[in-house]
Amino acid sequence: MKRCTWVTDDATYRQYHDREWGVPLYEGQKLFEMLVLEGAQAGLSWITILKRRRAYQRAFDGFDPRAMALWDQAKLQALAMDQTIIRNRLKITAAKGNAVAYLEMMASGEDFAQFLWSFVGGTPIQNSWQTHREVPTETVESMAMARQLKRKGFKFVGPTICYAFMQAVGMVNDHLVDCFRHQEIKALSTNLNTGKNK
Repeated sequence: MKRCTWVTDDATYRQYHDREWGVPLYEGQKLFEMLVLEGAQAGLSWITILKRRRAYQRAFDGFDPRAMALWDQAKLQALAMDQTIIRNRLKITAAKGNAVAYLEMMASGEDFAQFLWSFVGGTPIQNSWQTHREVPTETVESMAMARQLKRKGFKFVGPTICYAFMQAVGMVNDHLVDCFRHQEIKALSTNLNTGKNK
């Protein structure tokens, strides 16, 4: 079975690639979770975060923005000492700030999912990369997303982080054309759009 070349023999990585990476995600809080995790990944490998995802879900109150926005100094200190997650104080503090920014968007009547998906016109971009070397690390769309997220108070949301996020949540289909998931994701995206347009 042919997979994208970045996938290792690690079972966790394979399962993530085969079942989750590139599948269009439209639920606001799940998108928020993925954005925070992508930010936590900055400077590290994604597998490092992937293997800690359950620990993050526990430590970060299920990525409930309302709970995260209320973190006090004691909670932030406890997280900075939690060995089950990446103990980077800047990233942890940014996660709280991102929760506040998320809630501010909601309070102003702005839907987080619609906002994020607007950068690709609400429809997944279908790419046709032959090799991993062709895949960009940032695009015009990810630069625009990063710029707007920063204006809204989000942190650890640079263009490269945003593009990795867009790949993960299916805003772009960056499975290589010879990967078995490329056509599956393309078909899934087509079916989702057909359903939304009915």
